[in-house]
Amino acid sequence: MENPATVIPLTAANLAAACAQCNLKELCLPVGLDVDELERMDGLITARKKIKRSQHLYRAGEPFDAIYAIRIGFFKTDILTEDGRDQVTGFQMAGEIIGLDGISTDRHVCNAVALEDSEVCMIPFDRLEELSRKVEPLQRQFHKFMSREIVREQGIMMLLGSMRAEERLAAFLLNLSQRMRARGYSASEFNLRMTREEIGSYLGLKLETVSRAFSRFQDEGFILVHQKHIRIIDADGLRRLIGRAPI
Repeated sequence: MENPATVIPLTAANLAAACAQCNLKELCLPVGLDVDELERMDGLITARKKIKRSQHLYRAGEPFDAIYAIRIGFFKTDILTEDGRDQVTGFQMAGEIIGLDGISTDRHVCNAVALEDSEVCMIPFDRLEELSRKVEPLQRQFHKFMSREIVREQGIMMLLGSMRAEERLAAFLLNLSQRMRARGYSASEFNLRMTREEIGSYLGLKLETVSRAFSRFQDEGFILVHQKHIRIIDADGLRRLIGRAPI
């Protein structure tokens, strides 16, 4: 049995490290909140959770009462298919919101598992809804979160329905690169937190197919691979592979 997550209540002593001082606030909060609005946001976040690698943040079927802003770490979400397989539905990193899957039914429909030691800020959903009605920038940002989830789902359908195996992997690496850049990290060199098998599950590919695609990308000079370390050498080459112009 896995150990329960460590919950850290936010008190006056450590509140200074909440939203107003967080270096990820521009990613997960509305841009342009004034001091008073930031303080009201700080009041929303009453606790943080520390989740060890391979531990669940939440499980499918559990009651939904909060969404989570990832402060440190990396997660995957997955569902159990009818034939008993774990199907990966997404990967989430620091600065992103996780837990929106429970809004429609008041229960989570997927599992959220930490891929490395992580920490999240707990945002009670009922209090978020109440504050959103009073702070318009927050309401707009929340709508953006929802829209982003819809776009992500559409993107997955496009990956699975219209792209060849190598195109899917190229799009996946470029997406990770863009998300790393948005967080101030290198867009060309990073470590994959997920396994090749988890990538295959997400992209609808067999493990052997993912491995062959990585090998081909290295042979073609698109990337350098050393275990989980990726260096993108020719991002334009990856974009051409999926028919996208250089950004």
